[in-house]
Amino acid sequence: MSLIEQIGLRALRSFDPERAHGLALKALNTGLGPKGGPVTSDRLRVTLAGLDLPNPIGLAAGFDKNATALAALSQTAFGFLEVGAATPLPQPGNPRPRLFRLSEDQAAINRFGFNNDGMEAIGERLKGHRGIVGLNLGANKTSTDRAGDFARVIAHCGPHVEFATVNVSSPNTEKLRDLQGKAALAALLSGVIAANATEIPVFLKIAPDLTAEELADVAEVANGAGIAGLIATNTTLDRDGLHGPHKTETGGLSGQPLFEKSTRVLASLSGMTDLPIIGVGGVSSAEQAYQKIRAGATAVQLYTALVYGGISLAGEIAQGLDRLLERDGFGSVTEAVGTGRGDWT
Repeated sequence: MSLIEQIGLRALRSFDPERAHGLALKALNTGLGPKGGPVTSDRLRVTLAGLDLPNPIGLAAGFDKNATALAALSQTAFGFLEVGAATPLPQPGNPRPRLFRLSEDQAAINRFGFNNDGMEAIGERLKGHRGIVGLNLGANKTSTDRAGDFARVIAHCGPHVEFATVNVSSPNTEKLRDLQGKAALAALLSGVIAANATEIPVFLKIAPDLTAEELADVAEVANGAGIAGLIATNTTLDRDGLHGPHKTETGGLSGQPLFEKSTRVLASLSGMTDLPIIGVGGVSSAEQAYQKIRAGATAVQLYTALVYGGISLAGEIAQGLDRLLERDGFGSVTEAVGTGRGDWT
């Protein structure tokens, strides 16, 4: 991390977390972020659901909700980006404050509630982007047909992205996680696939709080739904072992406390399906990205770690992962996928 980035991170922490997030996006758009584009090497290149990634380190949805910083983010070291979540209609989300730093735990709690500019505005910004960009699909809080909302967003924005993610695992929209049930999920995914006219890869993002039986049901539905892969996992409702003053806030917990739980879910899921999996949850170092890959992930994503490590962290993780693969004799990411799954199951 450069001295300028260190100073910038310290300054941002003096602001309310949501305001700091907005300022970080503005700083990127004024050219203060890293340059040079994705870190890559023969070992780091990987194919994910037909997408050729320069490296397997991705930016998770939520950082650039409204696709306002795509040009700047394409200059960073990330191998791929995911924006959103986008809903059919714009919505303000839940009342503020709705984002809380837990610095003692290297974590965050959010209850945003899919605040976004809506699919029409976001779709316009996605046109002509560089690199591999995906869109997280969401449903409006007041919708009477939430399953249909996902289909509407992919129909409108699908032609402008390389992949899409069905997000039924956010804890911040009431009863949204009910759509992870077997029958509801099968019907929802069928509608999304039918609306996917450009046939981009569709991923399903799951919660880390599923029981073993629920996880098996999700895997069964996913295996027969025609989707391209899975993302494990979203934020958790657990609060075990937290130390920060905001630990009792409602919402989804992300960051370091989620790493072990999300990785165990990832490893279990990888034993239930041959679909590629993106591992998310608590990744803040090359070693943790490597553990996700060895647990069964073809690629990983991060977001909360950027609050504490800065946007340059993506490049540090990619370079470190390259060294770890070389150290252990792997010629590629693909060779390493799943080789340590038994450590987590």
